[in-house]
Amino acid sequence: MSEEIIELKGVKKLYKLGKLEVPALRGIDLKINRGEFVCIMGPSGCGKSTLLNILGCLDRPSEGRCLLNGEDVAELDDDTLSEIRCNYLGFVFQSYNLIPQLSVVENIEIPLYYQGVSPKDSRRKAILLAERVGLGDRLDHKPMELSGGQQQRVGIARALVNDPLLILADEPTGNLDSASGKEIMSVFKELHASGKTIVLVTHDENIARYAERIVKLKDGLIETDERI
Repeated sequence: MSEEIIELKGVKKLYKLGKLEVPALRGIDLKINRGEFVCIMGPSGCGKSTLLNILGCLDRPSEGRCLLNGEDVAELDDDTLSEIRCNYLGFVFQSYNLIPQLSVVENIEIPLYYQGVSPKDSRRKAILLAERVGLGDRLDHKPMELSGGQQQRVGIARALVNDPLLILADEPTGNLDSASGKEIMSVFKELHASGKTIVLVTHDENIARYAERIVKLKDGLIETDERI
């Protein structure tokens, strides 16, 4: 059995809207092992994004435990959670979240800046990752000079630059046409083959088939959890 990277135990999340309490997650039990490629699916409002935010230490559960590499991150303070995100997690966003004034290589370097890596080492690593995702000839281009698929490749390279324990992707093909989406999913497939652990949120059945395991949510609960 592979080593567990994530274990959620009875995770609930309530959002308060004035006097109203809205349950987003109603009691999630979930384990994810090292090297797995897991897709989270479900209709709008089922809790997908809330679950991903908790896995990514961007939000805390209202109740339950969230163990990341054996440590209960639900009880940690904001500064410690920030360090965990910086050192152990890689995020890929639907909207890319690139800084328009920076070049491809500079956008990839950003997480290393916050880790205090030397400029020489960060530039070398960023160039290697740009080449890995097929952008070796676009190092000095700004985001607006790239296609959507190329911008997302920059986002993936940036997510990899800290050699994360876990890659979290939120609708990474949502803003792309079908051809570009397939290219991006091929990159994720290669990353998984190299041993990376990936959790990806999507509403697209075709995208979900790239994973080896699909977790479907409904009304804040896990409806099915199947290997494919």
